[in-house]
Amino acid sequence: MLGHGRDLATERGVECPGDLPAPSDPGLVARARAAKEALGDRVFVLGHHYQRDEVIEFADVTGDSFKLAKEAAARPDAEWVVFCGVHFMAESADILTADTQTVVLPDLAAGCSMADMAAIDQVEECWDELVEAGVADVTVPVTYMNSSAAIKAFTGRHGGTVCTSSNARTALTWALDRAGRGGKVLFLPDQHLGRNTYVRDIGGALEDCVVWDPHRPMGGLTPEQLRDATMILWRGHCSVHGRFTVEAVEAARQAIPGVRVIVHPECRHEVVELTDEVGSTEKIIKTIAAAPPGTAWAVGTELNLVQRLAAQFPEQRVVFLEKNVCYCSTMNRIDLPHLVWALESLVDGRVVNPIRVDPDVAHWARVALDQMLALPGETSKD
Repeated sequence: MLGHGRDLATERGVECPGDLPAPSDPGLVARARAAKEALGDRVFVLGHHYQRDEVIEFADVTGDSFKLAKEAAARPDAEWVVFCGVHFMAESADILTADTQTVVLPDLAAGCSMADMAAIDQVEECWDELVEAGVADVTVPVTYMNSSAAIKAFTGRHGGTVCTSSNARTALTWALDRAGRGGKVLFLPDQHLGRNTYVRDIGGALEDCVVWDPHRPMGGLTPEQLRDATMILWRGHCSVHGRFTVEAVEAARQAIPGVRVIVHPECRHEVVELTDEVGSTEKIIKTIAAAPPGTAWAVGTELNLVQRLAAQFPEQRVVFLEKNVCYCSTMNRIDLPHLVWALESLVDGRVVNPIRVDPDVAHWARVALDQMLALPGETSKD
C-alpha cells in the first residue's frame, strides 16, 4: 500500500508506522464515523478539493490549501487537526495554528512533486549566484503556497511574500513595486503560474521571463540575461496541470459544440492562451456553479474535482479536458484506511504522523504569510 513502509532513500517522509486497516474492509466507513464521533470537537478534519470522495465525506471543511490552514487556525479548541491534503499544506496549518494544537497528516508520503522541485539548499545556492551576478539587491522573492515551510521562510527572510493562485497578480504587483525600477522577482516554484500571471494578468512581455534551472550552473543563464530579465522563474511545475496540452483543447472544441474550456493557471502558457477561462480551484468551482443549465465545460484540473463537479451539476455537461486519467498521485495517498488509522489512533490516545515545523523556520514562514495577508484586497483563497 502506498505510504505503508519506509524507503527514505527514494522519497522524503514515507515512514508510516503501525498497521493500517485493510482497504477492502467493508466496515471502514462505520469505523471512521465512530472514531470521529468519539473524538467530537477535539478533532477537526480538513479535506482538500483534490481528495477522494471517500475522504471528503468526513471533512468538516473542504477547500484549497490556505483556506484550510486558516480554517484550522480559526478552531483553537480543536486539539487535533487532521489534514487530508499534502505535506506543505499540513506545514502551513502547523505554522498558523496554536502551539496547543497538533496537525496530523494521515500518510506522510502525501507530498507534492512541485514543492519538492525547489529544495532549500538549491534556492539558497540560487540566491548566492544572484548576489554574484549583482542582481540580488533588486530581486524580491515570491513563493507559491505550494512550497515547503523552508522555502516560505527563505522568502520571509529576504523581504518577499507568499501567494496563492487567486492573489498571484496582487502579490506580483506588490513585489515588482517593492523591487523598484529595473527590479526583478524570483518566482518559486511553479514557472507556469509566474509566467501566466506576469504576462496575462499584469501585461508583461514573455521575453522579460527567464527560467532558472537549479541543476545547471548559474541556473543555465548568463549575468546579462539575469540583468535584462524581470521575472526569474524557477524551473518547477505541477505534474497534473503540466499534462494538459494544446491538442486536448483543440480536441475538446471539435468534439463538443459550444464547449467552454476552463483551466488552472498552473497549466502551460500555450494551453492557457487557448482557453475561455483561467482561474484557481475555487474560481473553477464558482464559475461552473454559476453557469446556466445546458452549459458544456471542459475542465483542466485534477480529476477527482472534475468528477465531483460533474456529479454536483448534472444539468451541465462537465468533462475532463484530457483523455488520459490525471489524478494527483500524492493527494490520492490519503485514503480511507489511512484516515481511519489516524482517527482511531487518536481515540486510543496515540498521535500518529504529527507535523511540526522548526520554530525558526516557522517564524520566518509566518513573516512571509503575514505579508501575504497584508496585501491589498487579499481574499486568502487558492
